[in-house]
Amino acid sequence: REQRSTTGPAAVRIALRARRRGRRATARLAMVGKGLHKDEKLKGKSKEGKLGKDEKKGKKIGNDDIPKRRRKKPTQTYAIYIYKVLKQIHRECSISKRAMNIMNSFMNDIFDRAATEAVKLLRTNKNRTLSSREIETAVRLMLPGELSKHAVSEGSKAVTKYCRQ
Repeated sequence: REQRSTTGPAAVRIALRARRRGRRATARLAMVGKGLHKDEKLKGKSKEGKLGKDEKKGKKIGNDDIPKRRRKKPTQTYAIYIYKVLKQIHRECSISKRAMNIMNSFMNDIFDRAATEAVKLLRTNKNRTLSSREIETAVRLMLPGELSKHAVSEGSKAVTKYCRQ
């Protein structure tokens, strides 16, 4: 097995690769290449033997020069809520990914319409606070007949349940 270089950009690459794989020994080799002795780094002391600011306070010293991998931000969807409602109505039914995407788009569209309508109501009444009353009126204006009655009753039930907690 060949000996690895402990200095220069190659050592940093090795340290990055080791960190990605979850290994520490190779990452320590890169620290040695930066002018810190292996044993001194593990003790938390620098070359001269003096304690740094963070070491005096008892903070853990990390390897800040190695960039961490960014996690992908999770996108918010209505998928879990759609699934829960589906299981309340039809326990035996399932839903495909494509159908779930369509339902999610539908929910986003309805939300946007209700919010836009509620904001219009706020502007006509010269108010600045969006409350459940404006949302209820927006839903009544937006949805037709029996559907709006059911939506308003479910919405008011949800609001009272939330206020009780």
